Amino acid sequence: MELQLTEEIRRQVDEAFRRRGRVNIVIAGRSGVGKSTLINAVFHGRIADTGQGRPVTQETREYTKSDVPVSILDTRGLELGAYKQTLSLLEDLVATRGRDADATRHLHCAWLCIGEDSRRVEDGDLEVARMLSRHMPVVVVVTKARNDQGFRAEVERLLPMARNVMRVRALQETDDEGNTLQAKGLVELVELTMELVPEAQRNAFAAAQRVSIEQKRKRAHGIVASAAAAAAAIGATPIPFADAALLVPTQVGMLAGISSVFGMPLTEAFLSTLVSSVATGLGATFSGQAIVSGLLKVIPGAGTLVGALIAASTATALTTLFGEAYIAVLSRLMERRAGEIPLVEDVISAFKEELSLRRASA
Repeated sequence: MELQLTEEIRRQVDEAFRRRGRVNIVIAGRSGVGKSTLINAVFHGRIADTGQGRPVTQETREYTKSDVPVSILDTRGLELGAYKQTLSLLEDLVATRGRDADATRHLHCAWLCIGEDSRRVEDGDLEVARMLSRHMPVVVVVTKARNDQGFRAEVERLLPMARNVMRVRALQETDDEGNTLQAKGLVELVELTMELVPEAQRNAFAAAQRVSIEQKRKRAHGIVASAAAAAAAIGATPIPFADAALLVPTQVGMLAGISSVFGMPLTEAFLSTLVSSVATGLGATFSGQAIVSGLLKVIPGAGTLVGALIAASTATALTTLFGEAYIAVLSRLMERRAGEIPLVEDVISAFKEELSLRRASA
């Protein structure tokens, strides 16, 4: 059974990677508008600090980080006299990526950054907005938002092709009078972008961004609901307890999926440790049947089914409890760390404790 579980974990890790995919965001704007600051404020891993990025055109670089499922294409040079050439090269790139048979290479949304302190929409901004909007949704991000004075409305008037105009302050600041200005607009930007990227890329975007734990929770709740439905199907014809390990692939896949949308390390080692620690925390041995046996004790009244049958309702309740407990733990730990990915050992410990508490109160 241990070998079978190891193989199942490996399969589910690969499947979680496949289902999550990647999301690709174009970020355009003149130098000095705060693109790097915005990128680092929104996404895990401080992607804009990873060096110069990979050049994909003369004025466009692609930033990636292996453990963050997002690619950022940073377009520069819009303020230069040769911005028309920059735009031509960028449009060729966008069109080529759009024809790629690999959907993970497509470009899914664009943020056009315009600094509020400049109070100007340049010709390059207008041209890039028109061009990008022919290929993908465009959001105008008014950066360094401190004093609107009608600028947002003017941007909306000049750039009607944009899906929305968002005022954002990426970092906490102190003004000249010593007043603290909190970061603003980041959650709203993430929520809007989540609506604009294709459904197939939303788990990747949820995992990559760090400002909205609620968006991670929403995607994770969907994974739990799907797993619960799969468990119900397994139990539609009540199965003998001896065959309870049939539920384990569903449980492992659910754990992998939840881990993926929260941005946890999606590795065999992490998932194996998580599953084995949970089994140990429930007083069970490391086998599929023992995991189910321990978890059944958490479901009120389900302990009487040992040696009898596991019905669809029990399988569904078990799966839901398992998944929702994991979501609660990851949410709590991430909130304590202001959106940063929690340490693996903290997740393992907190998950064992959460299930033990639920078992004790059942």
